[in-house]
Amino acid sequence: MIAELFLRETVMSKSQGVWTYEDTALVLIDYQKEMFDQVRSETPANLIDLNVRLLIQAAKAFKMPIVISTVGVEMGVNGPTRQSILDELPGVKPIDRSSMNAWEDKAFHAAVEKTGRKRLVFGALYTEICLAFPVVEAMKQGYDASFVVDAVGGMSQLAHRTAIERLTAAGAVPNTTLALVTELFRDWKSPVADAARTIIKPYLVNVQKSATAA
Repeated sequence: MIAELFLRETVMSKSQGVWTYEDTALVLIDYQKEMFDQVRSETPANLIDLNVRLLIQAAKAFKMPIVISTVGVEMGVNGPTRQSILDELPGVKPIDRSSMNAWEDKAFHAAVEKTGRKRLVFGALYTEICLAFPVVEAMKQGYDASFVVDAVGGMSQLAHRTAIERLTAAGAVPNTTLALVTELFRDWKSPVADAARTIIKPYLVNVQKSATAA
């Protein structure tokens, strides 16, 4: 019993420690029109879009691997990734799936493994399905997982909040977009600090515009 408690505390302290860009990959799932249209949780769709784009910009600036996936495009069920998000990833082809749980898709799973990173930052629509399922599966297979609460959304506030509670109870680390970006580099004298400034400043302007428009 004592050994189990020690092991649990060791795992928790590792996964909940400060994250760095050197050992982290960004995983984005199902940012498609059909999902955006059904978001009914606290962060509005336009702000989710803005936050996802900042995550992508940060990952590119910090040279972090990015895995992006869609569901049901080849089947003709859903449209592609939202264009504003795709525009941040020129030349990148999202991995399309039929499975609601991206972790069960072989191509997606292989792409994550190929990053060589054991710490994964997740964003997905919806929180309660396309985020929750792969996050818990990834942790089961030994990955550290974090998710960005203001870059995701659910079909209701209750569904969104319940999924966040489920994920945090399972050991995933919740964070917010700007907090995560600053956590990844943390020092204004860092080699990537200048790159961070170039994306954070316009982001803050756009957040203010979004708030004013609302």
